[in-house]
Amino acid sequence: MTVPARSAELKPKTIAAFQHYVELSEARMATELADPEAFLWVDRLPAERRQALRAQLLQGRVITERLETREAEKRIAVPGGLMHHWVALIFFPGVSLPQVLELQQDYAHHQEMYKPDVQRSRLVSREGNDFTVYFRFYRKAIVTAVYNTEFAVRFFPLDAGRAWSRSYSTRIAEVEDPGKPSEHEKPVGRDRGYLWRLDTYTRYQEKDGGVYMQIEFIALSRSVPAIFAWLVNPYIKSVPREYLTHLLEATRKALKKKEDASSGSGAALRRKAVRLTEVSWPRCAASRRFPGWARPSR
Repeated sequence: MTVPARSAELKPKTIAAFQHYVELSEARMATELADPEAFLWVDRLPAERRQALRAQLLQGRVITERLETREAEKRIAVPGGLMHHWVALIFFPGVSLPQVLELQQDYAHHQEMYKPDVQRSRLVSREGNDFTVYFRFYRKAIVTAVYNTEFAVRFFPLDAGRAWSRSYSTRIAEVEDPGKPSEHEKPVGRDRGYLWRLDTYTRYQEKDGGVYMQIEFIALSRSVPAIFAWLVNPYIKSVPREYLTHLLEATRKALKKKEDASSGSGAALRRKAVRLTEVSWPRCAASRRFPGWARPSR
C-alpha cells in the first residue's frame, strides 16, 4: 500500500498544544534535576526494575522507554499533531564527563559520528555555554525525509560529576529533491509534516567507572488520517526509538575511537577540565520556567 504524502499545515493550535506539553514536562524535569539522588530516569523506578536495568546498562545495552506527560491524570490533546516522547539511556565505561561533553560539543564532526541520520553539521555560533547548530537530517522509514534544521543548545554544569543540556529546534525545513539541481526547501510548517518540532534534554552523570548519558526526546509530527493510522502510526512511533538507539551507540563508538587514537594520553584527557561556565541550579520544584531557559522564537 502507498501511504499518502500530501502536504499538511502546522496550525497555531497545534503549536500551542505542543508548547503546553513541553512546559508541563519541563516542570517535572526541574524537580528531577534538583535531586542528585534521582538524577536519571532509572533512579526513580522500583528497586527490582532499577537494578535489572542498571545491570543491562553496565553490560552495554541501550535502554529506551516511551513516556507521556499528563495533566491532572488526563492525556493532553494535540489537535492536528502527534507527540513523540521517549527516554533513552546508555553507559560509557572507562571515560570521564569532560570527555563526553567535549565530544558532544564537537558539532563540526557530528556528520561523521552520526551518519546517515546526520548528513551535514555545522557550529553556527557559540557564546559561553550557548550554541547555535545546523544539521541536515536524513531519515528513511516507509518514506525518505530530509530536513535542514537549526537548534539552540545550552549546557548546564551541576557539579563535578553531573551536567545536562537542552536543545530546542528553532527552524525545521523539509528539503525537496535533496542532492539534485532542483533541490529546494518547502515552506516551514507546510510540508509532509513528519517533523515539525524537536526538543531534547540530555543528562550526563559520571559514576560506576564511566559516564551515564540519558536523552529525553519530545517531538511533534502531523496527525495521520484514521484510515491510514493502523499502517503509519507504528512506523512513525518507532522512528524515535531507532534514532535514539543509533545516536547513543554511535556516541559510544566515537568515544572508543577517540580513546584508542589517544592511547598514550588517555589519562591526560580524563583530567581535562570541563570548559563550561558555572550555572547555579535553584532547588525549586514548583518552577515551570527554568532560569536560563529562555525559549527562542520559532
